[in-house]
Amino acid sequence: MNVFELVAEVIAERNECDVADITPEMTFQELNIDSLDTVDLLMQLEDKLNAEIELDEQVSTVGELVAFIEKKLAAEQ
Repeated sequence: MNVFELVAEVIAERNECDVADITPEMTFQELNIDSLDTVDLLMQLEDKLNAEIELDEQVSTVGELVAFIEKKLAAEQ
């Protein structure tokens, strides 16, 4: 499973919607996800990825979050 699929799965579970409805272009505002929710999402993703992800830059879309996580994971290897 790639990072986007994992992120979409976690968001879909949180929002009780279909994973297929989540696109990289969607903003967290559109998804009713605030900064506290983002922290919770990251904690869930850290568990699924078995990696520590410290969000140290602003992300506003699903795609930006995926790119950020992929960059962090690549840096750890």
